[in-house]
Amino acid sequence: MPTTSYEQPLLEALPARIESEAQYEQVGERLGALIGKGRGRTKDETKLMRLLVLLVEDYDRRNALPPEESTPPEMVRVLMEHSGKAAADLLPVFGQRSHVHEALNGKRPISAEQARKLGKLFGVAARLFV
Repeated sequence: MPTTSYEQPLLEALPARIESEAQYEQVGERLGALIGKGRGRTKDETKLMRLLVLLVEDYDRRNALPPEESTPPEMVRVLMEHSGKAAADLLPVFGQRSHVHEALNGKRPISAEQARKLGKLFGVAARLFV
């Protein structure tokens, strides 16, 4: 029996929960190829791309974030490292370079408003920073 157009990309990708770095890289390559197609992507390829994004986000949540008991400055530093962001990228959150460095070193508490902005910047829950 012939497969529908969405089933074919699914069969080729065989998406499943990512459990290893090797799987993460494979899914990342497939995802990158789909993203690279841009507007040339079919609706079915877009469905697959969205599914792969969810799998990557799930793996990142389970493996990239520091433990829940980490301090807010540790959380910010780890997220900066994983996202490739620099201290300068935090200026819109903290306002001044000295405030960025003080927050990263734990010498300045992170306010609720700053936590909200950090959550938006890194795509995580603001509660990680308070």
